[in-house]
Amino acid sequence: MENSKNILRKEVSTNQMLPKVELIRIVKNKSGEIFVDQTGKANGRGVYLKASLDALQVVRKSRLLERSLKTKLPEEVYLAIEKEIKENWE
Repeated sequence: MENSKNILRKEVSTNQMLPKVELIRIVKNKSGEIFVDQTGKANGRGVYLKASLDALQVVRKSRLLERSLKTKLPEEVYLAIEKEIKENWE
């Protein structure tokens, strides 16, 4: 069986396949809520983002998250992602 650390996911800012453990998952659930999925298992449409402020800046500027989640993102979502990176990934 494959080691769980080797699971790859496509990262939205670079379109590269990266190990899931290096990525933050942002989810839009059926009721339209958008949030950082800290468990990695929440139901809904998930988008993976590299856990860096540079990657966040790229997706914010180019609206890649909005396109991937097929909705307009409020500023609070970007702030929550930024907070997650600063608290748990730096």
